[in-house]
Amino acid sequence: MIPTIDDQKLRRDGQNVVRIEAEAVASLAERIDGHFVAACRLMLGCAGRIVVTGMGKSGHIGGKIAATLASTGSPAFFVHPGEASHGDLGMITPKDVVLALSNSGETAELLTILPLIKRLGAALVALTGNPGSTLARQADAHIDTGVREEACTLGLAPTSSTTAALVMGDALAVALLEARGFTREAFALSHPGGSLGRRLLLRVSDIMHSGEAIPAVAESALVRDAVLQITAKKLGMTAVVGAQNQVLGIFTDGDLRRLFECAGDVRATPVAQVMTTGCTLIQADRLAAEALHVMEDRRINALLVVDEDNRLIGALNMHDLLRAGLL
Repeated sequence: MIPTIDDQKLRRDGQNVVRIEAEAVASLAERIDGHFVAACRLMLGCAGRIVVTGMGKSGHIGGKIAATLASTGSPAFFVHPGEASHGDLGMITPKDVVLALSNSGETAELLTILPLIKRLGAALVALTGNPGSTLARQADAHIDTGVREEACTLGLAPTSSTTAALVMGDALAVALLEARGFTREAFALSHPGGSLGRRLLLRVSDIMHSGEAIPAVAESALVRDAVLQITAKKLGMTAVVGAQNQVLGIFTDGDLRRLFECAGDVRATPVAQVMTTGCTLIQADRLAAEALHVMEDRRINALLVVDEDNRLIGALNMHDLLRAGLL
């Protein structure tokens, strides 16, 4: 039967965990020393991949570290040490750097494959909580991630120790990112499905309407012709172009509504008399996110796309940006 526990105790227990783990993380700063630099140098000089390995909870942390490294410019993957001794060791090559995690530094599954890693000639970086352990002594570079106490009140479940290992892994990944000159654009290339990837990779040319889908009428056209283009192409506007396809202006459904306030047969009015000149244009190689910024800044719903000679080559509206996931 579960004992009765008051709300205040639940709060105190939770706060105590946060305090203990925060202290464990804070103590890591002084360990960003020569050993940390040596580990970074080994990984920067790696001609192969960074192979992260660890057992149990350390393995879960190792998987996250491998994913962070891989997405920030340091190719990496995770290998389970138990599986490594049953065939997966073949995934490690002499050009690789092995990053091994073990709080005790005496994890049996890791110690089993240590001689084989050494025989291969792969460099070994260890994150342990015991600098005197077998894993630490065998490593080419060892980083101490030891903690004063686990946040678990029984002192058994890995809590502070796994948090410390995770933070140290992040420290390695970010230090390597900076050393490699890894950019936001490079990050986007490995995250094409995310919102950042779309904002940094998607170009106007990727989403614009082109060819026959572009709404356009000649300078000599009537408003009636412009309305037919707006209706057929469904972008809420049409370009007005000259003989060489240069953009002279734009006529929108908003312009049409305002025109209806005038007397007379507006359908027979030359579109050149009522179009908006000096309209906002964009080039195809600009980022789609920039097109969104322009539309929002100028409070317009569509853009004409031109080449370097101001010739019409495309068109897009806010719905295109919405479908592209930029809104």
